[in-house]
Amino acid sequence: MTCKNCLEKPVINLINNNIKLCKKHFNKYFEKKVFKTIKDYKLIGKNDKVAVGLSGGKFSLTLLSLLLKLKNKIKIFDLEAIAIDEGIKGYRDKTLDNAIKYCGENNVRLNIFSYKEEFGNTLDNFLKKSSMKACSMCGPFRRYLLNKKSKELGFTKLATGHNLDDEAQTIMMNYFRRNLETSARLGPITGILKDKRFIKRIKPLYFLTEKEIATYAFLNNLINEFSECPHSSDSYRGDVRDFLNKKHSIITSFIEILPLLKEHFKNTLELKNCKICDEPCSQEICQTCKIVEILKKR
Repeated sequence: MTCKNCLEKPVINLINNNIKLCKKHFNKYFEKKVFKTIKDYKLIGKNDKVAVGLSGGKFSLTLLSLLLKLKNKIKIFDLEAIAIDEGIKGYRDKTLDNAIKYCGENNVRLNIFSYKEEFGNTLDNFLKKSSMKACSMCGPFRRYLLNKKSKELGFTKLATGHNLDDEAQTIMMNYFRRNLETSARLGPITGILKDKRFIKRIKPLYFLTEKEIATYAFLNNLINEFSECPHSSDSYRGDVRDFLNKKHSIITSFIEILPLLKEHFKNTLELKNCKICDEPCSQEICQTCKIVEILKKR
């Protein structure tokens, strides 16, 4: 069996398209799909200052490498990276080494912030004091820091490595919870309202699967081993991930109804400022400050 476009040995079988591609033609397919998403959804514009949320894993390193390639080609935007050290021993320290190494070799400025500096302790130690699941605590903390520090550093866009699998899982989680308003905030570029308190998040890998991204990362020497958060199997998302197997149809259908969801909910969303930290939120006190107060009491 050979590549669909040449006589070379295939490196991947794209199940959704039922085609096999060699390394050269897979890279071409992959990069074209990412750059088309950026163009079609106007994810990056002239004079944007883009930050890549960099964990040092396969998704974020792939994203940074492609945006760096695009930046060097069209030269209309600035590019840096921002990493969050949650304090997960044996995991985050290793992936941060990958991030530091890649940014050093490719002359990308890397801004690193930690839970310990911002919230007073590591995620590992917080979990010893709390019965909360790791993702329920870590998610709000991480989103909070990425938005706050991106504003402080003057970024206009925050690019994340979220992909087709991530989005399909989130859509189904919101369906199960009857939470369509949250789904209205999804898409290749997130949010319903434009508000300077929130840095727009963009997802250039939106239409690519985890398998495709992992293959690209390995083939292009961005990673040489998989690293997965040790808490991922404990999350509700993990249960939904195991349940799903029709990701492409979920995303295709969702993209069709997404404009209607955004239009429907744009007048129902009221943004406030947290009474404790002054960051934007939908309630009087943001989820991050609520968790911090719980941890202080314990």
